[in-house]
Amino acid sequence: MTHPFPLKQLRFFLTAPAPCPYLPGKMERKLFTHLHVLDGPELNDSLTQAGFRRSQNIVYRPACENCSACRSVRVLAAQFKPSRTQRRVFKKNADLNRSIEAALASDEHYALLLRYVRARHPDGGMEDMSYADYLSMVEDSAARSQVCEYRDDSGKLLAAALVDQLSDGPSLVYSFYDPGSISRSLGTYIILDHIDQAQKNNLPYVYLGFWIQNSDKMRYKAQYRPLEVLRPNGWEILEKSE
Repeated sequence: MTHPFPLKQLRFFLTAPAPCPYLPGKMERKLFTHLHVLDGPELNDSLTQAGFRRSQNIVYRPACENCSACRSVRVLAAQFKPSRTQRRVFKKNADLNRSIEAALASDEHYALLLRYVRARHPDGGMEDMSYADYLSMVEDSAARSQVCEYRDDSGKLLAAALVDQLSDGPSLVYSFYDPGSISRSLGTYIILDHIDQAQKNNLPYVYLGFWIQNSDKMRYKAQYRPLEVLRPNGWEILEKSE
C-alpha cells in the first residue's frame, strides 16, 4: 500500500491495557496518533486504508497482546448484491428523505443520539454523554466529515450518520436512529444507503470499521458481502464460512 507521506514520521502512542468491551475476559490496547489540520483528510484516508478508525481527531487500531479478533472491513460496493431481507429493508425506507449536512452539532441530533444509546447501548459508556462531548465527537475533526440525515415526510428526524468521505468511499464513523422505529431496521438501511451512494458515485468501498466474528455486537457486518477484511498480508475477501 502506497502512502502520500512517510507514516514512520508520525508519532504513535500505545494505550494501557483495559477490559475489552466486546470479548469478555480479554484485555485491549490501542495504537493511536493524532490528525492535524493541514494534512487531516489525506492522513485519515491513508490510515483508514491501513486499518485505523477515527474518533474525533484521534485515529487508532487495536494492538492487543495475544488477540487479533478485531479486523477492519470494507464492502466492495460495485459487486454488492443485497439479500432478499436487505432488499425489503431498502424498499421499506424508500419514503425517507436523505440530506447531506455539514458536520455541525445540533440539539435535535443530540436528543436523538441520547434516546438511541440509552435504548440500544445502555452499558456502552455513552448513555451520559454531555452536549460538550457530543459536540467534540461531531465537530472536533480534521477529517473530511459530514452528517447524513434521514427524515420522514413530516420532517421528523429518524436517523443520522457521521461519515468521513475518503478518496475511495465513505467511512461510517457513527450512526444512530429512533429506537421506536424498530420495524424499519434503520441501522441496516443506513449501511445499504451508503453502499448505494458509493455505487452511484463510482466509489469502490464502504468502510464499516472493525468486525469481530465472535462478538454479538460486531459480527453483523459480515452480512454485507462481498466484504474485504484487512489481514497481515493486506485486504482479502471474507470467506463465506467466516
